[in-house]
Amino acid sequence: MIDQLSVFTENTKGAMMKMSKLISDAGIDIYNVVTNDSAEFGIVRMLVTEPEKAAKLLQGSGYMCKLDKVIGVEISDEVGSLTKLLTDIYDSNISIDYIYVSYSRDFKLPLAVLRITNYEEVEMSLQGRGYKTV
Repeated sequence: MIDQLSVFTENTKGAMMKMSKLISDAGIDIYNVVTNDSAEFGIVRMLVTEPEKAAKLLQGSGYMCKLDKVIGVEISDEVGSLTKLLTDIYDSNISIDYIYVSYSRDFKLPLAVLRITNYEEVEMSLQGRGYKTV
């Protein structure tokens, strides 16, 4: 499992840059970021090298944030690999809260990042189907 940093922030010009600067100035590397927005606010989800340190830093600067557990699943870099993973998840009767695809520096392959419940059960199920998880 991976600790993902989720930040609730205003959807204003420069908001992401300010957040990124706070984190990078502290020597923390952001290696994945995905944003979901509405007209006024957004949720920024990040995978960073030091999630607890980043969360404390951002909270100290007035951001509302939390750490969530997610599972990273290595998938191949070819057409249909995401569909295969989603089919295996469906066949295992697993519900996904959300998913996004990143790139794994360690594996040098796409990494599907999943927010789900019952992490241990899901991880065992996916590993039983031949997937590498982090």
